[in-house]
Amino acid sequence: MLALLPLMLERVGILIIVAFMLSRMKSFRKVIHNERGIAAKVTIIAIFGAFGIISNYTGVEIGHGMVTSQNWLTDVDRTGAIANTRIMGVVIGGLLGGPMIGIGVGLIAGLHRLSLGGFTALACAVSTIFAGVFTGFLSKRFKIKESGSTSKAVIMGILMECLQMGIILILAKPFNEAYNLVKLIAFPMIAINGLGTLLFLLIIQDIFKDQERTRALQTHKALYIANQTLPFFRQGLNREACTKAAEIILKWTGADAIAITSQQEVIAHVGAASDHHLPSGTMATELTKKVLEQGRIIIAKSAQEIQCFQPNCPLEAAIVLPLNVYDRTVGTLKLYFTNSSKLDRVEQELAEGLGKLFSGQLEMAELERQRRLLKDAEIKALQAQVHPHFLFNAINTISSLVRRDADQARKLLIQLSIFFRSNLQGARQMLIPLEKELEHVEAYLSIEQARFPDRYQVEFEIDPALEDVLIPPFTLQPLVENAIRYAFSKTKKGTVKVRAFQKGEKMVLLTEDDGKGISKEKLEVLGNRTVDSADGTGTALWNIKKRIEEIYGAKASFQIDSFLESGTSVVITLPLTGQKWGEESVKSIYRG
Repeated sequence: MLALLPLMLERVGILIIVAFMLSRMKSFRKVIHNERGIAAKVTIIAIFGAFGIISNYTGVEIGHGMVTSQNWLTDVDRTGAIANTRIMGVVIGGLLGGPMIGIGVGLIAGLHRLSLGGFTALACAVSTIFAGVFTGFLSKRFKIKESGSTSKAVIMGILMECLQMGIILILAKPFNEAYNLVKLIAFPMIAINGLGTLLFLLIIQDIFKDQERTRALQTHKALYIANQTLPFFRQGLNREACTKAAEIILKWTGADAIAITSQQEVIAHVGAASDHHLPSGTMATELTKKVLEQGRIIIAKSAQEIQCFQPNCPLEAAIVLPLNVYDRTVGTLKLYFTNSSKLDRVEQELAEGLGKLFSGQLEMAELERQRRLLKDAEIKALQAQVHPHFLFNAINTISSLVRRDADQARKLLIQLSIFFRSNLQGARQMLIPLEKELEHVEAYLSIEQARFPDRYQVEFEIDPALEDVLIPPFTLQPLVENAIRYAFSKTKKGTVKVRAFQKGEKMVLLTEDDGKGISKEKLEVLGNRTVDSADGTGTALWNIKKRIEEIYGAKASFQIDSFLESGTSVVITLPLTGQKWGEESVKSIYRG
């Protein structure tokens, strides 16, 4: 019995070497990973059936309780038997593939054993078939493959070998010979087949772990590429952004060329075939048109499938992915290869993952664009609020001056035109230079002072270095208007001060008066919502605060301080860091 152990170990070693060699082959790995298809199942049955046949041929022949042959066995003496590793291949096949594969492998290995002969031929054939059936169903029942439990698998292999020993005792005749045979081969075959099953399963598990590691690496790579391209796809499908994104994708994938298209044209193409796959040109391939029409991934494994209009195009394979925004195909991402063998399953999975991530980025870009449009519309609505009474009062004032002081009337008409020109400019732009806002204030004051001379005075203290700094329009003028209309009594002359100065990395705009002040209760709601009051609704303050919050967020502040009979001050703090100067800056900020 102990002498049989090294011989059996040698046989197991042959199968393990074959299994290891197979595990290094891509075709074998693909079959293991995709065993659900009929073709894959048939292939697995053939592979593990071949393991059973090899085990039969390389078995150790036993006769009358002694080893009689170690040669390649093509037939067995009618009084002889075989000690081999046949059950191991059947058990592994059943564990991996379930009942269908277990039955198939068991039939192949069992019937082949029956054909070799010997007094245990029938018993071995029946036990082999039973082992395939049982392991297939038990594997499905206990989900051994999903759990990855090697201990359960080894126990299964040992039990199937014990089953074979029992069937030999039941079916093989004469019983004495069967009994002596089982005493000789039981321990070596059970021990060695259990060990072989363990080693075989570790090799198979390594295949699955390799796939998991590859998927993890691909996921990491996809997320890295998505992170690198995020700033560009967030800008939408424009040539400059898409070209930079395509260059990043080309660098981090195995593709030979990357192209991005809209629904109408090629936006970017980098890599091979750049001489005729030109940006802003018409679609170079019929393949792209199909993806845009059908909205699904299409893979081409030949130049004929790509259907490029250039007959000498070096591109021989491609995967074209739709870029979807809200279930609408807005463009495509194309990975091209100069050799079809490069387009393997790993590259396909990476490309599919990137397509989904990029579609998500484009959806985010669209959401951002819509959000900005809504913000712009809201801010424009706030900016467009003009007090109609001011216009009527200004016209009445100018009308009364026309006959008695024509020059003054003309000056006021000019100031009125400046005032409304500033209104129009503010309604068109998100930010304007401080200098323009001060012109707006001065135009307003000219008209008001013509109506109420000597009722108040306005003092300006403006840092000249800040005159070109961009601020939201209608920031200072409404504050000055509020002070003039509500801060002073008709009998007392008041003073309004307007200051602009730099404090660290901030610009401070301060408007203060020495008027009658605001009550504590009213002060708590001003700037946060409108109020119902005979002295005003607080719309201007709420308007200014809301626009500042929308444009600058937490980087800016708006504060009102007031004490009864002491006056009111409004302090607006805006960031200077990152401010750009001039008309072009205004336009770029307005565009978002």
